Amino acid sequence: MSGRASIVIEKDAHGYYAYCPELPGCQTQAGSVDQAVDRMREAIELYWETLSEEEKRVLVSQEILTTTIEVRVA
Repeated sequence: MSGRASIVIEKDAHGYYAYCPELPGCQTQAGSVDQAVDRMREAIELYWETLSEEEKRVLVSQEILTTTIEVRVA
């Protein structure tokens, strides 16, 4: 079975920090964006294995949308 999960990747002073908003505590750090994506894929797959069927149903029904907006900065 396959599915989709949202991930957020933020650059910081140490590299990249990534997390999955649908899965509290599912996060990783990496030296590159590609590495962050690969590590998140693995983290999500491992996290998913720990969930009950009910938890899985609830989590896959979430929809997280992201976008960017332009704002005026004083």
